[in-house]
Amino acid sequence: MSSSIQDILRNDSKRLETALNLDAGSARIEVQCLLQAVLQVNRAYLLTHPEQILDVGQQAYYAALLERRLRGEPLAYILGEREFYGLNFIVTPATLIPRADTELLVEVALQRIPSPGLASPLSLYPQGASPPRAAAKLLALARRERGWGRGFRVLDLGTGSGAIALSIAHARPDIEVTAVDASQEALEVARENARRLLVQHEPAHISTKPLALSDVEGSMRTDSVIGNVRLLRSDWFAALQGERFDLIVSNPPYIAANDAHLAQGDLRFEPRGALASGTDGLDDIRRIVAGAKEHLHAGGWLLFEHGYDQAGRARELLSAAGYAGVFSACDLAGIERVSGGAIP
Repeated sequence: MSSSIQDILRNDSKRLETALNLDAGSARIEVQCLLQAVLQVNRAYLLTHPEQILDVGQQAYYAALLERRLRGEPLAYILGEREFYGLNFIVTPATLIPRADTELLVEVALQRIPSPGLASPLSLYPQGASPPRAAAKLLALARRERGWGRGFRVLDLGTGSGAIALSIAHARPDIEVTAVDASQEALEVARENARRLLVQHEPAHISTKPLALSDVEGSMRTDSVIGNVRLLRSDWFAALQGERFDLIVSNPPYIAANDAHLAQGDLRFEPRGALASGTDGLDDIRRIVAGAKEHLHAGGWLLFEHGYDQAGRARELLSAAGYAGVFSACDLAGIERVSGGAIP
């Protein structure tokens, strides 16, 4: 028998609370999201039509979605989308689910992209921090010789759904962003998000060109240019020989391979290769810290997300590799979530 919106909100919120150990508010919001997807309405509609009865088809569709959630499948995969940095991204089981914590990486990155012709090199360092004198001179030299903000190039390693790369590109259409991922499935999701978010109502600026890859990756494939973003398949830096950037960002795998959390909650459904990285979770961060130096201009920054307890080790790795201005930034909960350093 079909139920009303208010009955569903009351009864199924309690079911989700019990099954997934959610708080009452979160459970109710999730049921609202499922109803909005089934009825194709906004939240205000649910609040103003509590007595509406779902028809047989709607009830069946809703019941199927609810059953998936009760089994623990992430809401983002059920709905096929997730909001990140004010934009709506398509997500699939081939990609990580964008999380609010990662918005910090986007914010820190945007702070280090100078406004065209206006930025001081000193503004690229964390607030309150003084860059080494040699690094400041090199930054000033780079600005004079290459022109900050003109042809500024950003690289996003392990782009997944494209959340980081496309958020940066959307906020700064005057720069060039390259987004790479080793997963072809993930790149297809990122391409679709780029088409939706960067071209919108205007004719799509989409082109492809041949790209020779290493023997490990294959013989030939194409990379896509959509708006101000280039997307290509690459195992970290493998397909980027000879290329240099002004800023490199990444949300790499950083969970220890034997961490119990990998078998809990949403992580059970997300791609393991995008989550786990060696016995201490730092294998891929080590590769990125070492490899980025060959792909950054003088004064260029490397920024990456890491685990809640990895900031100290991240700074050690950056300092040992010779990066300048090494720092960590805290998220809204006060947890050091992003670390980085510059090429002196």
